[in-house]
Amino acid sequence: MDIATIQAYGYFFFTMFLTIGLYAYIYHLYKNKKDEAGVDYEEYGNMALNDDIVDTPVKAVSEKKHK
Repeated sequence: MDIATIQAYGYFFFTMFLTIGLYAYIYHLYKNKKDEAGVDYEEYGNMALNDDIVDTPVKAVSEKKHK
């Protein structure tokens, strides 16, 4: 077995490792949509698209001030 064959196997296994890691990370992100406080940050994903002044806000703000 020469060095080119070892490099080819290394490249293949490293690519497989990174692919599996990427899919595991994506699964982790979609499985845990809410953080510990229960806030779902996926609602904020369209904030850049819906940024006109007449669009509805992502999270409603009440007029009352908490003291």
